[in-house]
Amino acid sequence: MTKECYDRDLYCDIVIAGCGVAGLYTALTLPQDKKILMLSKEDVASCDSMLAQGGICVLRDDNDFDAYFEDTMRAGHYENRAESVAIMINSSRDIINHLLTLGVRFERNADGSLAYTREGAHSRPRICFHKDITGEEITTTLLSQVRKLTNVTIMEYTTMTDIIEENDRCVGIQARDKNGEGLRIYASDTVMATGGIGGLYQHSTNFPLLTGDACRIAKEHGVELAHMDYVQIHPTCLYSTKPGRSFLISESARGEGAIIINHKGKRFVDELLPRDVVTDAILKEMEKEGAEYEYLSFENVPENVVKEHFPNIYKHCLDEGYDLLHEPVPIVPAQHYFMGGVHVDSDSQTTMAHLYAVGETCCNGVHGKNRLASNSLLESLVFAKRAATKITQTQN
Repeated sequence: MTKECYDRDLYCDIVIAGCGVAGLYTALTLPQDKKILMLSKEDVASCDSMLAQGGICVLRDDNDFDAYFEDTMRAGHYENRAESVAIMINSSRDIINHLLTLGVRFERNADGSLAYTREGAHSRPRICFHKDITGEEITTTLLSQVRKLTNVTIMEYTTMTDIIEENDRCVGIQARDKNGEGLRIYASDTVMATGGIGGLYQHSTNFPLLTGDACRIAKEHGVELAHMDYVQIHPTCLYSTKPGRSFLISESARGEGAIIINHKGKRFVDELLPRDVVTDAILKEMEKEGAEYEYLSFENVPENVVKEHFPNIYKHCLDEGYDLLHEPVPIVPAQHYFMGGVHVDSDSQTTMAHLYAVGETCCNGVHGKNRLASNSLLESLVFAKRAATKITQTQN
C-alpha cells in the first residue's frame, strides 16, 4: 500500500491482532500502565476459541507429569519440542487456578473438587470442562475481564494487513477498519494472535475469517515459519451438505463412551487413538464402503451424561434431524487445527525483534505433528502469559 492510502496514525505500547484466548490473556497479563490496542477481524465472538468444546488439560498431580508428557509426545509423533511441552504441563495448574479466580465455571464433583473428562490419546482423565462449550466459557470470561481494563481498547472489524518494519525490527502494524480506513498503528511490541488457517479449506470446523494472515505477513518479511504442512483433521464432524463451517462433535463424547461405527453398525477403530489415526481409519472405511460418511453412536453413553455434558451437541444434532439418544449421527472428518505457523521461542518471540506470535498463529513445538486433544486452550494461555512477561521485561 502506498503512503497516501493511510488515513490515520495511532500510537500505543502494545498492539495485539486477535481477540481469542491467546490475545485476551496476553492483554490481561500485561501491566495496566501499558496502553494496549486489540484488533478483531470481525466481531469478538467470531474466533475459534469460542468453538472449543471438549475442555482444557491440566496436570492432575505430580505423579501425572510423565504420563501427560508421554501422551502429548506420542500424539505428536515425537516431533514435539520437549522444552515447550514441559513448560506447558508445569504451568497448567497455575493457569487453571487463575481461570477459576476469574470466574470460569469448570464442572465439579459432588465434593467440590474439579471434575475431569478424558479424550482420545489421553492415558487418564485430566481435562477440565464446562458442559460442551468450554471454549466459550473461558473466552467470554476473559473478554469480560479485559473489557474492565481502562488501558485496553478493542477495535472490532479491523484487519491487520501488514506489519511495520524498521531496521529489522517490528514497530507496529498496518490495518484497515470497517469503514475501509487505512491505519498505521505504532507500538513498542506487536503480538500476532490471528488464529489458524481453516478459512482456506472447503470443509473446516473453523470460522471462514481465519485465513492465515499472520503467516502470510511473516513470510513477506522474512520471519521464520515452521511446519506449514502440519494440519490436523478432526475425525468426528457432523456430516452435512450445507455450506459453511463444519460442526464438530467433541472428542470427549468418545471419552465418555461414544463409538464409531460403519453402515453395518460395526465398530472398526479404537475411538481413543490419536486424532490422525482415527481420521485415517474413517477415511479408509468410507472408501471401502463407497460412502460419504460413517456414524458416531451414543448408545453406550447414559442419557443424563448426554444432556448434562453435551447439551449443545445434543441440541444441534436435534436441529439437524438426528436424535443421538436413539440413533447414530453421520460424521465425516474435516480440517480442524494448524500445528505449524510462525516460528517462536519459548517466550513466544518470533525471529524479528519486538514481534510475538501466540495461539494457533504460532508454532512453539508443543503439538508436534499432531495435537493432543484439549491441549490447544492450555498452550495458548501458557505461552500468551510468557509473551506478556517477556514484553514487560523488555519494556521496563
